[in-house]
Amino acid sequence: MMALEGIRVLDLTRLAPGPFCTMLLGDMGADVVIVEEPPGVGRRFDTGQSGRAQAFNALGRNKRSVGLNLKDPKAQEAFLRMVEKADVVVEGFRPGVVKRLGVDYETVSARNDKIIYCSLSGYGQTGPYSGLVGHDINYIGLGGALGVTGWPDTPPAIPVNIVADFAGGGLFAAFSILTAVIARGNTGRGQYVDMAMSDGVTALMTFMGNMYFGGDLVMKPGAELLNGGVPSYNVYETKDGKWLSIGCLEPWFWKELCEALGFDDYIAHQNNREKHPEISEALQAKFKEKTRDDWFEELRHHDICIAPVLAFDEVLTDPHVASRGMLAEIEHPEFGTVKQIGIGPKLSDTPGSIRSLAPVRGVHTDDLLADAGYDAAEIEEMKSAGLAG
Repeated sequence: MMALEGIRVLDLTRLAPGPFCTMLLGDMGADVVIVEEPPGVGRRFDTGQSGRAQAFNALGRNKRSVGLNLKDPKAQEAFLRMVEKADVVVEGFRPGVVKRLGVDYETVSARNDKIIYCSLSGYGQTGPYSGLVGHDINYIGLGGALGVTGWPDTPPAIPVNIVADFAGGGLFAAFSILTAVIARGNTGRGQYVDMAMSDGVTALMTFMGNMYFGGDLVMKPGAELLNGGVPSYNVYETKDGKWLSIGCLEPWFWKELCEALGFDDYIAHQNNREKHPEISEALQAKFKEKTRDDWFEELRHHDICIAPVLAFDEVLTDPHVASRGMLAEIEHPEFGTVKQIGIGPKLSDTPGSIRSLAPVRGVHTDDLLADAGYDAAEIEEMKSAGLAG
């Protein structure tokens, strides 16, 4: 048995955050049904992926697909009939859109009061910014993460869209949904989840909040303990132009690093900011003496917080990453072996699994509508009218 077996999720989301959320649930056994527009209906951000490229789309794995034109009342009714057998609905539209489509929480919960309904949006369903459009860069700007990333006297460094889209959005949404599932087991009732990506980013800034509320410290780019402001927690370029990450915050780790590099005189000056420029310059020069991989191989056998800064293609060939099962290989009936990023959580009794690859849009429409109580003639009528596909 899988951890979320028996939980059915209706997925109305697009792009990255919502599909990542439902991928996480599907990996753990949930029955995820993507509700998509039939071909030729609606406005979609189409990446133009080929069938082969789509096979590598991990965000679509472990899901089924039904095509419904939710702008039509008959298709809305079909969705609501599916809701009666569902546990979770996830939507990622702008606030107000699901109301216009007739599939908002009030309408859905009237058909199934045990439903958990998660709205995943940029700024949430309330507040002065709720109606604004945005992307990861905007949410991390408002949430506080962009303002502490980078180096002094330079523009903020823009990270790839993992902070708001995937962590503050998709991951927080999955956590919120499962929290509501547990609560339903205690109360017998479903509930509404308002998950804003900007809220998720600010929640990820909790440690920075501790420093501000406790000591009026406003973290600035490249100036503080955890963002490049000290020699013991920084990145260093090596002989081959690659980089090492050093995270020796604790005095015993710093001592071990200094001894390994022959810098015993710096052990007592870890927190002496007057000495930091000198120490940083010495470390920079030292690490330029050998390649990244030579340094890592040498220093990882000491009690030192060190890791190589890997390019993404290097991540996928790293022996530790491979040993942890983070590179998954799945057989595709047409394209052979397909590789995807593996499953993060490692559960001993009910582990996750990749059971199917991303579905062709609407490929499960007939089965899912039949499960909702429609007969073959009704399904064909809806498809002929462009309401399903």
